[in-house]
Amino acid sequence: MKQPVQSNTAGRSPGEQPFGLPGLSPNTTQDAVVVVPGIMGSELYDPATDTILWGIANPGWLGKAWTTRTGLKPLHLTEEEKAGQIGRVKARRLLRTPAWSPFLRGIEPYHELLATVLRSVAHKDAVLPFAYDWRLPVATNAHLLADAARRHLEKWRRHPAHTAARAHRVDEREGRLVFIAHSMGGLLTHAALALGPDRDLAGDTRGVMTLGTPFRGAVMATVILNTGQGAPLPLPHGKLKSLASTMPGVHDLLPRFPCLDEGLNVRRLTPADVADLGGDKDLAVQSQAFHDKLRSHPLPAHRAVVGVSQPTLQSLTLRDGVVVGAEHCFREHTDGELLRDAHGIPRRFSVHGDGTVHKESAARSRTVIPYSLQHGALAQGEAAMEAVTSFLEEDEHLGPDQAASGLGLTVPDFVTPNDTWEIRVTGTDDPAGVICTVAGVEGDFTKRARLYADEDNALTARIQVPDGGLYRVTVEADSVTPLTQLVLAGSYDGED
Repeated sequence: MKQPVQSNTAGRSPGEQPFGLPGLSPNTTQDAVVVVPGIMGSELYDPATDTILWGIANPGWLGKAWTTRTGLKPLHLTEEEKAGQIGRVKARRLLRTPAWSPFLRGIEPYHELLATVLRSVAHKDAVLPFAYDWRLPVATNAHLLADAARRHLEKWRRHPAHTAARAHRVDEREGRLVFIAHSMGGLLTHAALALGPDRDLAGDTRGVMTLGTPFRGAVMATVILNTGQGAPLPLPHGKLKSLASTMPGVHDLLPRFPCLDEGLNVRRLTPADVADLGGDKDLAVQSQAFHDKLRSHPLPAHRAVVGVSQPTLQSLTLRDGVVVGAEHCFREHTDGELLRDAHGIPRRFSVHGDGTVHKESAARSRTVIPYSLQHGALAQGEAAMEAVTSFLEEDEHLGPDQAASGLGLTVPDFVTPNDTWEIRVTGTDDPAGVICTVAGVEGDFTKRARLYADEDNALTARIQVPDGGLYRVTVEADSVTPLTQLVLAGSYDGED
């Protein structure tokens, strides 16, 4: 016999609700978001010749650009551009395909970052990807960013989706600006808010998240400018030096902390030092004045995503015009004096970083989110994207508890096909559970690299690739965010 449905004390069946529940409200922000890429992260275009100068979706082009003597010539600043007459080159959009540069290595596109941001906004029109001509001074691009951000915010506030989104937020406030900036893009954002023509822009900004921004500069910039001083070099590295030595943007990335090791003294670089190591003294003077003005201005509601655990240059010696980078840094007391040992020798500290920017340069304050990631992956790694989402949705995110225990990855930036080269993984000497693969960005080449424990409590693998092109090295381990880095394979025709 069929039993009747049992009723509860209110006369309802067990699965029946007392009233119809509304659907979940969207957890999206009503703010306008500006995404600012890093150096070399924007596609550059010459409208006069209808030519893409940087960012072609063709690995063959990338190889030719770095291994032929005229491949990057159109990117060199003209005398008119050096004098401030800009406009010959246009920045059309954010990088859409992986690129590569000596020393800076892999420059990943921003698909994942943009997709992450789009999932947290009320409408795609709330997002402005800000492409810029990264060859120019940060100050020049910062003014353009300030103008673009103001136009974007005013347009978004008139959008119907903005009005609808406000109804789902606790305070129903009007939308404000949020900047998500990778690498040099963080410097642009800082300058736009602090020194830009729109004095109200900082007040209309809800917050700034930076991903691996070198607020105090990067020793890697000195190595780029110094390449080849006193030693032969592959053509790609010489081509970058030739390009970088005229670029104000690279000089804006020079270290501005005590990093020049002179034995019993450690000091900041001077414009004369920059000229000695291969840079431009006048550009160094201009950059120093720019950063002096910027230093005292805070970033509104700033949160920094900082790379850790990766071997990173943090200081240098300069002898006879030759830079030798070192993976340790020096620290000062609150009174500005160097920390020294009992014998008066400056104390050395290894704080690591993201492979390009060391941790203490990327962290303007103690409000940081540390991740064991390479510099390029800070704008695409899963863990970093979780931080971006939390920031956009105004949820506090403290990051992993033990960031310093992550793995580190070191690879060459340029290799020759069929020659053996080395992959090094730091942070462990146990290969069990650590998987390293090398895969072509284009094509079907994939190869597992076998890791061995070496004498320095790290892991090493030796591998070859068969052809020229761009390859991605990936290191995976249980409970650890995967590490990736790009390597360019090709031949070169001598010194530049």
